[in-house]
Amino acid sequence: MSAIANSDTNAAPASPPTSNPSSFRTKHVLLGATGSVASIKIPQLAQNILTLGHHHNLSITISIAASASSLHFFRQSQLPPKVTLYTDKDEWSQWQKIGDPVLHIELRKWADLVVVAPLDANTMAKVVGGFCDNLLTCVLRAWDMRRPRVVAPAMNHMMWEHLVTNVQVRQLREMGFVVVDPVEKALACGDYGMGAMAEPEHIAKVVVEQLLLQETDQ
Repeated sequence: MSAIANSDTNAAPASPPTSNPSSFRTKHVLLGATGSVASIKIPQLAQNILTLGHHHNLSITISIAASASSLHFFRQSQLPPKVTLYTDKDEWSQWQKIGDPVLHIELRKWADLVVVAPLDANTMAKVVGGFCDNLLTCVLRAWDMRRPRVVAPAMNHMMWEHLVTNVQVRQLREMGFVVVDPVEKALACGDYGMGAMAEPEHIAKVVVEQLLLQETDQ
């Protein structure tokens, strides 16, 4: 966990209480952000997860692994307090020599659950194909498959309806990913159809449900 601790921002719960009663259980959630315009909802999703977790006596700490393209759509200053943001640059800046912690491995060890929301078409293809060319996909490739993983696809409706997407979504489910299907609405590009990311409130509900299920399985 030393790579986590060396971040400029300490990963700590952003929702009350500041000192947790003994009934609260600590959970670590890694939120993956990819190059969909739906990444504009990352700050809201993080807050929804924290708030809903608190209602279920979960003291949730969130770290975000953001692809370079996702950073076009949100800023660190928009995130709830004490949520840690990691980028591809951190993967390299925190490693100097053999024996130093490797960030994507440290994040994998740290997280109880990973949720990629939005999961764009490009990252979906990488995950299914086993590619790992940035911080987030390296975490996913190194993931402990006994721990829950949630994805919420977001893309143009023609991309969502493409045969390749149908095959890849089926493969994700076969690999044990919980897939939160997109919704039909007006898209950022001006088209209308299925492909918009599910609402953050719904994704947060799925995340908390998976954390609670994880407790019953232990």
